[in-house]
Amino acid sequence: MYPQTHAYFAQRVCGEISEALALGSIFPDMVAALTPGRDESHGRGGQLLNALGEDPEMRDFALGVLTHGTSPEGLDYYGDEKYLHHERGYCFEKGRPLVQETIRACNLPAAMGWWKSHNIVEMGIELHIGGHKSPWGEILRKALENERLLTKISRLVAPVYAVDPRRLYQRMHNFSYYIEIDRITPRNLAVKYDVQMFYKHHIHIDIERTARLIASAREMVTADLEHFFTYVEKQVLKTMEALGRPGLRP
Repeated sequence: MYPQTHAYFAQRVCGEISEALALGSIFPDMVAALTPGRDESHGRGGQLLNALGEDPEMRDFALGVLTHGTSPEGLDYYGDEKYLHHERGYCFEKGRPLVQETIRACNLPAAMGWWKSHNIVEMGIELHIGGHKSPWGEILRKALENERLLTKISRLVAPVYAVDPRRLYQRMHNFSYYIEIDRITPRNLAVKYDVQMFYKHHIHIDIERTARLIASAREMVTADLEHFFTYVEKQVLKTMEALGRPGLRP
């Protein structure tokens, strides 16, 4: 999922939002470029909570990471890996009808079509959740500009992932260059997706065609998105309960 969606979901689970919680909710995607794989970037929420949970601000951060990850199962598990009885997660399943148009709009080899169509669905969800002056975009922007908090997280969290604190700080500080944070429109999402695609794959997309596809993805998810969030919220709350619900707000 995309940043505002993760911040929105973290607030649903935890009852309110803070800058630390918002940063935690997007942190697995920020640290992913510095880790060997998804198991590392999306699988350390429980470890962070155990290591840092005595500090209220870092507890919020760790709870945000937990709401995002794949192990324990957070939003990305149900969005990407497995949802209900389906083969894959919600975003992959919703992306099936968009595969061919995604291949054309994003200049992709066929093998990448389903993978990238799930990104289109994620951006459609981001468009549904976010927008101009949304509370989640505003708090994410403030959090990413909070040098004190970025420095603290870099210092305390880097050892858990065995990365250089300076590299982690730079990754968080520069994250909004790669992904749209608070100006959510189909075209803005597509422009940043072009940056991501060139950075990862040396591919440039058709921005206008991709923007139209993102807008259509938003319409596709409208009918059952709330059902998805409600189901995942219940599952993540069960995970929190299994961990003793440390720091979870009533």
